[in-house]
Amino acid sequence: MMKINFLLLFLALGISNSYSQKVNQQKQISRNNLKPTAELQVQDKNSEPLEWFTDLQKASEISQKNKKPIFGFFTGSDWCGWCKKLQRDVFVKKSFIDWAKKNVILLELDFPRAKILPKEIQEQNASLQQAFQVSGYPTIWIFNITKDAATNKLNLAAMGSLGYPSGAETGKEEVAFLETANKILLTAKK
Repeated sequence: MMKINFLLLFLALGISNSYSQKVNQQKQISRNNLKPTAELQVQDKNSEPLEWFTDLQKASEISQKNKKPIFGFFTGSDWCGWCKKLQRDVFVKKSFIDWAKKNVILLELDFPRAKILPKEIQEQNASLQQAFQVSGYPTIWIFNITKDAATNKLNLAAMGSLGYPSGAETGKEEVAFLETANKILLTAKK
């Protein structure tokens, strides 16, 4: 398991009262950022949409409270074709939705070209991109995070990474994706 340490400074800068107010005003957007177009509909109309966080601190709090790792999705939401394909082929499927609700806390780490994210989120995402050495999209890192009270640093414990399930049977991409994700979770528990 890889350990990554970095200063909490970017969070301290990014998480302020004024930012929290902005997030609350944009609640609809941040509740499900992975529906940038009407075509990304949940296949099972009875399923509740997934909750995707964009704020690492909030995702960390929920992760620690629920004892679930964070599923960090590095994406270029408005330009990355493979990211959109991953959403269509995996993230909207009932099996993924059920798996995600049971196993992880979802965090979208977006690097858009056309839309402008708040500066705090841009800095947060860039710091995590650097910490995980992400060089392409889509990339997913599953990780745990803790704060060292003595040093005020965040400790990221990476469990593993995955991307689009290349070579998967057409129409069954979510099966291959979830097999890999489950292997990561099982390996981390050992």
